[in-house]
Amino acid sequence: MKIICVGRNYAKHIEELNNDVPGEPVIFMKPDSARLTGGRPFFHPDYSNDIHYEAEIVLKIGKNGRHVAERFALEYISEVTVGIDLTARDLQSKLKEKGLPWELAKGFDGSAVLGNFVKVDRIENLNDLNFSLSKNGENVQLGNTKLMLFPIAKLISHVSQYFFLKQGDLIFTGTPAGVGPISIGDEYHGFIEQEQLLRLRIL
Repeated sequence: MKIICVGRNYAKHIEELNNDVPGEPVIFMKPDSARLTGGRPFFHPDYSNDIHYEAEIVLKIGKNGRHVAERFALEYISEVTVGIDLTARDLQSKLKEKGLPWELAKGFDGSAVLGNFVKVDRIENLNDLNFSLSKNGENVQLGNTKLMLFPIAKLISHVSQYFFLKQGDLIFTGTPAGVGPISIGDEYHGFIEQEQLLRLRIL
């Protein structure tokens, strides 16, 4: 099982981090040990003082495939949810300054928080899907998949040129603006449309 992640896929998020707009999808990976499911809490590690939440739509791949054409790409999705890509921003900045990979900042244990999955046939339009994240009862991120720089079908097709997609693989599709630091004691809730699918406590 692979956890494939997409960076810099929403213009407002790119602006808030002062990053360059990419010409093609920015792809990175998380290990299986990054998964945090079932509403389990995240225990804040000592190696970072600046871990940020990043809410995202997460796709679950339902069948194997490689070199998937965009026109068929949506057929490879079986389920969707909202997730949180936890990012150690201080570590990431240091690694980027040195031109080093991001794994330590992106792939640490528990950094891929997953809500409950729903069958894709319950979703009216994957390309016009609202999602949101609240922090301690206050909305902090609001997104819609129609605002992606690289739409879902494009992402699946692009990724499949490099990685053989297998049933059960996960794709984090990028975060909208509004990311920020987590603190011990925080509680987060993630929604697709009006349905709560995710709960995360920071301990």
